[in-house]
Amino acid sequence: MTHLIKNIKELIGITSKPILIGCEMKELQTIKNAFIVIENGLIADFGDMKTLTDSSYDKVTDATTSHVLPAWCDSHTHIVYAGNREQEFVDRINGLTYEEIANRGGGILNSAKKLQETEEEELYNQSAERLEEVMHLGTGAIEIKSGYGLTIESELKMLRVIKRLKETYPVAIKSTFLGAHAIPAEYGKKRDKYIDLLIDEMLPQIAAQKLADYIDVFCETGYFTVDETIKLMEAGKKHGLKSKIHVNQFTAIGGIRAAVEHGALSVDHLEVLLPEDIEMLTKGATIPVALPSCSYFLSIPYTPARELIDAQLPLALATDFNPGSTPSGNMNFVVATACIKMKMTPEEAINAATINGAAAMELSQTHGSVAKGKVANFIFTKEIPSYGYLPYSFGSNHIQQVMLRGEFI
Repeated sequence: MTHLIKNIKELIGITSKPILIGCEMKELQTIKNAFIVIENGLIADFGDMKTLTDSSYDKVTDATTSHVLPAWCDSHTHIVYAGNREQEFVDRINGLTYEEIANRGGGILNSAKKLQETEEEELYNQSAERLEEVMHLGTGAIEIKSGYGLTIESELKMLRVIKRLKETYPVAIKSTFLGAHAIPAEYGKKRDKYIDLLIDEMLPQIAAQKLADYIDVFCETGYFTVDETIKLMEAGKKHGLKSKIHVNQFTAIGGIRAAVEHGALSVDHLEVLLPEDIEMLTKGATIPVALPSCSYFLSIPYTPARELIDAQLPLALATDFNPGSTPSGNMNFVVATACIKMKMTPEEAINAATINGAAAMELSQTHGSVAKGKVANFIFTKEIPSYGYLPYSFGSNHIQQVMLRGEFI
């Protein structure tokens, strides 16, 4: 079936590059008064309306009032979880820090206890509701991590839920094994035994059942050391899993060097960055990923986007959707916050949330930009004066429709 989208006010995000680096991010290619031809869920053609000649299409949609841009590509989420942690939100308002809450049995271990007690079907239903919400907010590709199980049974349960979501919904999903999210309380003085459990028992089962695309580690003071992170990255590599590493959220302990040297696909958070960290990133292909709504929610520093971009690095934006530090999967808010708090231009933020986000999931050959042959995942805006209005008017929903795989959802 062929579907013509005609009279688009402005078609945004045109590029065939697999990633945009440094000053390239400042350029956002667009066509005003444009068309798109979709065939079998893929982009068959696009261009200026003046160049459109063929008039025989199975379906025609007039988008006169809409700006059309690629659906968001959210490369870092934890949307498979049980319940919520709203009491910890109140605790932080009353003066406790994220670390203090974790030391009292809250944080990740709190979520793990809830998830372990939740039946798989209920976990799927809660997670599916969140996934549907972010799809309607414009997300067309998403990475989802485990890490709230912390036992073999519960980690596998989470990864099965992710697999089921992938099979059920039109959004592109990548799955990440994050068993190294925290040390369970019962392993407090036997952390080596928990790491052995991850490597010797969890990883082989996950690989055999093909439940994950990547492995992740929370490389941070009080969680996993650099040496432990390297050990886990190498173990994942033996099972065909590239690494995507949580690093430099609260402290800089050398995790970025380890991630780059061991071929990590991405390093995520980066709220605390030293000059030598940025220098290290310039020596490899690891993609830095910023999570501005986490900084907003926890009142911690924002990733220094300008320093990374000015160092001619790529930068991706993601939500970090999770129950403790970012209970939101709204990529529109992420883009706005990146502009408002991280001084990214609208062009840089949109590129970071589309093509570079796709690259951080190894999806940029099929997602994240307007190019022939790519999946037809689009956001159709309500009538707005320009794409810069999206981050400017940050408190309003400017999405009229979302298209995934060539179909309006």
